[in-house]
Amino acid sequence: MTGIDIGWATQALQAFIHATDRVHPGNSSGVVFVGTVQRKPDSEAATLAYVAEQVLDRVLPEWRTANDRPNEVRHNARWNHLRNWSARGIAALGRQAEIQEKLGDGAPQISAGQLHPWVWDGARSLWASRHFRSAVEDALKKVNADTQNKIDRRDVSESALFQEAFSAKLPEPSKPRLRRRKDDGSDTFRSMQEGAIALAQGIYKGIRNPLGHADPTDLDEQVALECLAALSVLARWVDESTLEEAP
Repeated sequence: MTGIDIGWATQALQAFIHATDRVHPGNSSGVVFVGTVQRKPDSEAATLAYVAEQVLDRVLPEWRTANDRPNEVRHNARWNHLRNWSARGIAALGRQAEIQEKLGDGAPQISAGQLHPWVWDGARSLWASRHFRSAVEDALKKVNADTQNKIDRRDVSESALFQEAFSAKLPEPSKPRLRRRKDDGSDTFRSMQEGAIALAQGIYKGIRNPLGHADPTDLDEQVALECLAALSVLARWVDESTLEEAP
C-alpha cells in the first residue's frame, strides 16, 4: 500500500459507513416512526460512496468482482456490498503493518498505483476485474501509443519504434530522437541510449510477443505486476527524455 495516506483513506471509509448506518429516528415532532432509517440522505451517501470506491480500488481491488453481493432490491440493503468491503478495507489499512510483520518478510512492496501513469492508466480497469494478462497487454499498447505521440510517428511500433526513438544517430526529417541525456559523445550517453533500446526489445519481444501467441491462460498476479514494473521503467525513460528534432 505504498503511497496511500492511510489516515485519510481510513476516515473516508469510516465516513461512508457512518452515513449509511441504519438508525432509529427521533420523535421530537410527535410523529412515531417504526423501524430504522439511513443516517444520512442518499445524496450525501452517494458522494461518500464514490470516494470509498476509489479507496477500495487501491486497497482491495477484488471488491468489485467478489461474488458476495447481497440482494439489493430492498432499500435497506442498497449499500451492503460496499459497506462490507469498506469494513474490510479499514481492517486492511489499520493492520497492514502488523500483518506484514507476522506473515511476510518485511520486504518492500510495489504499489501498482505508483507505477508510471501511462502503465497504470492502461492496466487499471482490467486489473480491477483480475484480468491480469489483458491488463498487461493494454498497458503495453498504451506505452507504445504514448511513445508514438511523443515523437509524432505512426509508421513504426513496439521494438522498432524504440530502436528508432533512442537511436544515437542524429535526428532526421520526420525521425526525431529521444535523448536520455545531452549527446556529448560520451560512452555514458551511448550506453544510456542503447540500454533503453535493449529494455524495450526485452519487453516487447520477451513479454508482448509471447502474450500474443501463447495459450490464453491468465497470468499470475505477481508475474503480471513484475511485467508492469519493467514497463514502468521504460515509460519513465521515454517520458523524461528530451525530444531532439532535425533542424
